[in-house]
Amino acid sequence: MADQITSATATAKTVRIAARKARLVIDLIRGRDVAEALAILEFTPRSGSPIIEKVLKSAIANAEHNYDLDAQNLYVSKAYVNEGPTLKRFRPRAKGSASPINKRTSHVTVVVSEKEA
Repeated sequence: MADQITSATATAKTVRIAARKARLVIDLIRGRDVAEALAILEFTPRSGSPIIEKVLKSAIANAEHNYDLDAQNLYVSKAYVNEGPTLKRFRPRAKGSASPINKRTSHVTVVVSEKEA
């Protein structure tokens, strides 16, 4: 029975992007090779792309340095975005009233694993 670790995780917490918008990007890379996922993120014109790219690169670095995994042999096994705390603000409106503004945050998690031989 092998006790060798075959996956590495990276998480970015309380990132200032709505989970709904980040999920559009994270769905593009789930299950793909690491190199392919990085290429997709580099050319995706969405606000969540640089954030998710940074988390993916961190997961790859964790796999290489902490668990001695080969970066060429990795794929994105899990990738998900959860809602973080919401910053509540108010916008002044006409006649002395105010409208709420919710500045939403997200927790982005990416898990990379070695491909089965």
